[in-house]
Amino acid sequence: MQISLREVAGQMLRVAVRRGDRARPPLLFFNGIGASIELAEPFIDALQGPEAIAFDVPGVGGSPAPRLPYRPWTLARMSAQLLDQLGYEQVDVLGVSWGGALAQQFAFQHGRRCRRLVLAATSPGALMVPGKLTVLLKMATPRRYKDPEYLKRIAGDIYGGALRGSPELVHHHLRHVKWSSDYGYYLQLIAGLGWSSLPWLRFLAQPTLVIAATDDPIVPLANGRILAKLIPNARLVTIDDGHLFLVTKPQALAEIIADFLN
Repeated sequence: MQISLREVAGQMLRVAVRRGDRARPPLLFFNGIGASIELAEPFIDALQGPEAIAFDVPGVGGSPAPRLPYRPWTLARMSAQLLDQLGYEQVDVLGVSWGGALAQQFAFQHGRRCRRLVLAATSPGALMVPGKLTVLLKMATPRRYKDPEYLKRIAGDIYGGALRGSPELVHHHLRHVKWSSDYGYYLQLIAGLGWSSLPWLRFLAQPTLVIAATDDPIVPLANGRILAKLIPNARLVTIDDGHLFLVTKPQALAEIIADFLN
């Protein structure tokens, strides 16, 4: 991936572009909370065909913290402005976990620019079927990104799936994640407070692929079923894994998503 710093609406963003087929819409990738571009790289490497775009949200990875807090709609607008700079009119959009909320917001707010929508391990926001309280409390701080031994101890509990039996794998999957600041992490948490897509999911016109895991302690499978039920042109695919299935099974997910985008 080609990584550069770009100024978008007065905010510096660390942006990655993986070159691909220019004759088709590129894939715009929205990452999970606290995650930098590097976490998406194995999946993007496995995805054949379209160009791919990812960026670190303000305060995460290599993007400096913003002067003021932001909301999903302001990030969606900033994403559209980034696409203008890069010369892309229409994109396919993939959002993972926290990034799934941003993907829904972008698809609603900039509907004409979003051809197809992929929602992975995500929910309709504040009004969701919650994960286990013990898991959510661990997610409330960024400690797991800064303390490798702590992450190894809790990886199976919070992420489920393949990491339950092999928590040591978490270091392999997250070894390239670039930590930035606690402030940036809490800005992401604050951005999601009170946000919900439930009032307008029925207005999303894009063909949508919802992917949910059978063992996801953070975002239970019921949330995927809700999204697939309320979005008019959506279908649900379940994966026998945990919250990080896009990271633990990049090749298999790349094939599923490529089939949908094609």
